[in-house]
Amino acid sequence: MMLKIVFRLLIIFIGLVGVGPSIAQGASNAASDNEITSWQIRWERASEKTASPEQAAGAGEWQTIHMQHPLITKPDETVSAWVKFKLPKLNNNEGLFFPLVYGQTVTVYKSGQVLFHSERKYWFDINRVLIPLSEQDSGKEIYFQLQSDTDRLGLGAGMEIGDYQNLVRSYSKYDILDIIIGSAFIFVALVMLVCSVFLVRNQLKSWISLCFIILPIGGILIGYSPFLYTFYGQYGYIYLAIFDISLYIFLPALMFFFELVFGSGYRNIVSYFRRFQIYYSIFGLIFLAVNRMSADKFQHAYFFVSVTFIGLIMIVQFILILGILLQQLLRKNIDSIILSTGLAIFAIVSIAELLKFYASSQTYNLSWWKWGLVAFVLSLIILLGRRFTYQHKLIVTYSRDLEIYNLELQRSEKMEIISQLAASVAHEVRNPLQVTRGMLQLLGERNTYSTREGEYYKLAIDELDRASTIITDFLTFAKPQLEQVIELNLAEEIKHVEGIIVPLANLQGGRIEINVPKTLMIIGNSSKLKQALINIIKNSIEALEGDGSVRVWAYQEKEHVVIHIADSGNGMDERILARLGEPYFSNKTKGTGLGLMVTFRIIEAMQGTIEFKSQKGIGTEATIRFPIASVEKTNAKVPM
Repeated sequence: MMLKIVFRLLIIFIGLVGVGPSIAQGASNAASDNEITSWQIRWERASEKTASPEQAAGAGEWQTIHMQHPLITKPDETVSAWVKFKLPKLNNNEGLFFPLVYGQTVTVYKSGQVLFHSERKYWFDINRVLIPLSEQDSGKEIYFQLQSDTDRLGLGAGMEIGDYQNLVRSYSKYDILDIIIGSAFIFVALVMLVCSVFLVRNQLKSWISLCFIILPIGGILIGYSPFLYTFYGQYGYIYLAIFDISLYIFLPALMFFFELVFGSGYRNIVSYFRRFQIYYSIFGLIFLAVNRMSADKFQHAYFFVSVTFIGLIMIVQFILILGILLQQLLRKNIDSIILSTGLAIFAIVSIAELLKFYASSQTYNLSWWKWGLVAFVLSLIILLGRRFTYQHKLIVTYSRDLEIYNLELQRSEKMEIISQLAASVAHEVRNPLQVTRGMLQLLGERNTYSTREGEYYKLAIDELDRASTIITDFLTFAKPQLEQVIELNLAEEIKHVEGIIVPLANLQGGRIEINVPKTLMIIGNSSKLKQALINIIKNSIEALEGDGSVRVWAYQEKEHVVIHIADSGNGMDERILARLGEPYFSNKTKGTGLGLMVTFRIIEAMQGTIEFKSQKGIGTEATIRFPIASVEKTNAKVPM
């Protein structure tokens, strides 16, 4: 089963990776074969810069580059470069598409005329360039003038010559998938944030942390996509800020969610790393603001903070995540396996790309990480679906158990009524029967009767004895005993009660808070103790009438175990408080008064005491005291 889950996640991820690039490239497969296999490049220092294609052509020092091995890492002290190549034989209505042109300023020349010009003052150097061509352009030379403050400069692989209209379609939707996926993530996160108002407090922490993982993922995808820089480049500073801010939010949020799911790790290493990331993100955000307000005066230092060093932090983070995930996989927990698979795919892809990024002197174009993010979010969605299904099944199970228990409780209350009636009838009838039997026995001894009459006396006395036996059985029923009196762990008993009573609290809109040490031991009957505790907690929940809390805590006080059950309900006045435990008394419209009466009798049978304190409008508190269990367990039966 677990292997099937992992296998399905891998199949879906591979499918997404396979489909994604094909969507991004659009109609590129309709283009004709690329006939440009190489070009020449000339690197320029600040003192060697040329202003026109003619000056660059006459300056010499051209280096041939083949498409299979494009060179985009610029040499030291290089500030600009010229790239030239000759066009092959062309047809009318054809175009030339360059999916990867690296440079902040890009100018394209043909026959001395400018075909394309783009200038960016911000640090984003990936360009998509599309040039229309005609049959008359065959054999002409194309010149690219490239300038950049980044470490990359030149042409990447993948240029295409083909029908211009097809290339326009490919050009216009080349990176649109990044925008669609990123926008979808942002929309999902915003919907989740709106839905968080309907969650209870103990669910908010994991839900909000998940929102702050999905939301910045959308910002990262949008901020890194060349689509916006290509068509709306005037807002480039905003896109870069969105990317950086999203990354500063995503990394600590991921660690926080990871800590919630898998714990703080060995010697709290996850907690310490999360705190470090929070501090580093705050520092990065401040540095981002200072750099922008100073017109990118500290751009090189900020690049080290936001790219170079944070990449190293991410490598350490993903290695730490992979190590803990490996432990979780060995534990064979299905939820852990699902989340671990998504995180592992994301971590492995990210580590591989970051290592390649640093191995290429930070010139490698990161692209596969986004599919790792998709796999991670997919695992979160699957995990969330499983959790919802599990919680639904749990609610159904709790409801069924609660219904069964209510039926048992009703039956118990009916039996209690019968026992009270039986005790009353037995007490009133037994005395006349005993007097009658004595009189008959006395008359039989003083008078002489025939044999037949003596048999009548004997028959009457025997029948009276049989009636007395029946009455004794009624009294035994009316005064039951605690069977299987054993040593009980109070924390375990209250844990079982919590499992039964929590669904009722959820339905009423309240919550239960329990704090019971695991070392408290008492003597009694498990089922009777649970019945007594459930009666009290159930009354407290019903007193809430909506939002509120029921607190249960216990401790040892000298030779007794003390249990407190307090609610924040309406409370009671002294008149009602004084009558609690009386037969058939209840301040509820549909109450019978038997629940607390049974509770009092159970606690008394276990040699315990119970008392109530209440204030109108503030709440009620029940205090129960039981003797501490002796060292030896006992099986004695205590009459009620």
